[in-house]
Amino acid sequence: MAIVANTFTSYSAKGIREDLMNIIYDISPEQTPLISNIGQETVSNTLFEWQTDSLAAADATNAQIDGDDVASFTAVTATVRVNNRTQISRKDFLIADNLQFQDLAGRNSEIAYQTVKAGKELRRDMEAVLAANVIPTAGSTSAARKTGGLSAWLSTNSVSNTGSSGTAGANPALTAGIPTTIQTEATNKRAFTEALLKDVVQNCWTEGGEPTMVLLGAHNKQTMSGFAGIAAQRYMAPPGPTTIVGAADVYVSDFGELSIVPDRFTPARNVFVLDTEYLGVGMLRPMQTVELAKTGDAEKRMILAEYGLIVKNEKACGAIYDCTTS
Repeated sequence: MAIVANTFTSYSAKGIREDLMNIIYDISPEQTPLISNIGQETVSNTLFEWQTDSLAAADATNAQIDGDDVASFTAVTATVRVNNRTQISRKDFLIADNLQFQDLAGRNSEIAYQTVKAGKELRRDMEAVLAANVIPTAGSTSAARKTGGLSAWLSTNSVSNTGSSGTAGANPALTAGIPTTIQTEATNKRAFTEALLKDVVQNCWTEGGEPTMVLLGAHNKQTMSGFAGIAAQRYMAPPGPTTIVGAADVYVSDFGELSIVPDRFTPARNVFVLDTEYLGVGMLRPMQTVELAKTGDAEKRMILAEYGLIVKNEKACGAIYDCTTS
């Protein structure tokens, strides 16, 4: 149906005010479960160190004669001095001064808004760095220093896919407790299974660890929800439609309960079995906002942190490397 001739409509009108909501919608994930669960410690050097030790194997033949003297002494084993490096990560932005005087939708200050946003982005970067398959490097005047990531630390209790087809995986190599070779990623991925999980949990327990958390990506989180050892599900369904529980949050193993924690920023092909008591984030410079020198009609900001991964004893944790991700 046609409108009457010369009807003045909104298509011709000038000066109609815009309708812009005063909210900015952002669903980007912010959770960083690795950082949140392992805690922070202060370090005072770009090279930070700690020591590890172990007890001698139990001797089931340790029986001595009455009144016997000690003719020779067991050699004392020195502690192992372990280290990692700090890494500098940063975000920056440049905001024209006149934006501070304009009426902005969804925020009162562009600088304040971008500062908060950059801080969230930096924390996500830190989560990815701490879990990465990277060995510690000292850096130079032309190359950035790097902290050794979790995927390159966990060797003793871990399992890589050594299948015959494609490139075989291999656990990271450690020298005197420090990663010197990254984990070799297998080209032939394998499904994450309960048998693999049980092997790694048992390995950790045998070495003295008591894992409390399984950290993994989305696909393998759903896979693990189908394992038989999952704790019984109890859910009080409200009146109305039936509630279907299709997820699991706790795995009850032979050696204790493990929280199942999905992480978007750790390598999706790796499943980490962690005793969080033996992990930490070493902070040389906590996250901070720095106002850079003003050189024009704009404000410069840098959000920076210097940090590194502390693996107090890698034998407390383990990993299942080379899992499928879809």
